[in-house]
Amino acid sequence: MRLGYTPTANFETLGAILAAVESDNPNMTIVPNEVFSAEIPGRILAGKIDVGLAVHPEQMRGVRGELLRIEPLVLLVGKRHRLADASVVAVASLQGETLRLFPRELAPVYYDRIVAACEQAGFEPRITAFPNPPPQATLARLPAGREVSLAPASFGVPAAAAEPDVVPRELAQPGILVEWSILWPERAQSAAIARFLDSARRCATENHWLRSPTETSSAQI
Repeated sequence: MRLGYTPTANFETLGAILAAVESDNPNMTIVPNEVFSAEIPGRILAGKIDVGLAVHPEQMRGVRGELLRIEPLVLLVGKRHRLADASVVAVASLQGETLRLFPRELAPVYYDRIVAACEQAGFEPRITAFPNPPPQATLARLPAGREVSLAPASFGVPAAAAEPDVVPRELAQPGILVEWSILWPERAQSAAIARFLDSARRCATENHWLRSPTETSSAQI
C-alpha cells in the first residue's frame, strides 16, 4: 500500500494510523511517501500512490476524500520571545510578528485559512515562506526570537518538545482549526484500500479525532 502523507503528519497522526493498520492487517506492507498536501490528489489520480493523508486538500474529480481529524493549530516560539510566557496567545498578538510558514502552493486552502484568521483578528500577516521544507527545519530559526511559526498541535507539541529552546502555545480569539482528510481513488478501489480506510476510521474514532474542537486543546500543551 503506497501512502502519501503531508510532512506535518509525522509524529502523532501518521504513527497512530500506521499502528492501527498494522494491528488490523499484519500482512499488509505500507510504503510511506512524504508529499505536500497540494500534490496528493494528483498523485492518487495518476496512480502513483494508493491513499493519501492531507491537510485541507483541494477537491479533484476522480479522487474521494473523508474528514479524519480536526485539531487546533499551536503557536511555536523561542523561549526568549515576548509571547513565550503566555499560556494562551490571542491571534491579534501576532500583529507585527514575522510568521514563518510553508509556501502557499504546497497547501493553498490551509495557508488561506491562516491568513483569514489573522485578517479576522484585524491585521494582515507578515509571512516569510521557508524554501525547500521539511517543516522541522523552521524550528531551528525560532530560538533567535525574530520569527514565529504555526503548526497542527499533533506535530507542533512533540516537535517543540524535541527542541529545548522552542515552546508551543495555544492560540485563541480565534483559534485556528486544521482539518485532515484521507484520500483514495474513486474508481478501481482495491480490497487493500478498503481495509486501510477501515483501520484509519477506527483510529480516528478511538482517538476522538473528530470530537468537538472545544474539547481539545490546552490539556495537550
